[in-house]
Amino acid sequence: MATTAALVWYLVIAGPQGGMVVLPSTFDKREQCTAAITEYQKQPTPAGWSVQCVPSASPFTDEGDAEQPSAQ
Repeated sequence: MATTAALVWYLVIAGPQGGMVVLPSTFDKREQCTAAITEYQKQPTPAGWSVQCVPSASPFTDEGDAEQPSAQ
């Protein structure tokens, strides 16, 4: 039996002093995420800020199921 894993891509914005923001929007494909970065970069941004796409398998993402309220 073959198993497939679907990645969810997050748009992450990092500040010049090490802060990081994960936007609530997710993307099914990396191409969608990179297109969002292209649109974001059309706006003037402060110096030192960076934007990148991070897959859900990254150690920088939340443990999604841990965020779910437990059924009681």
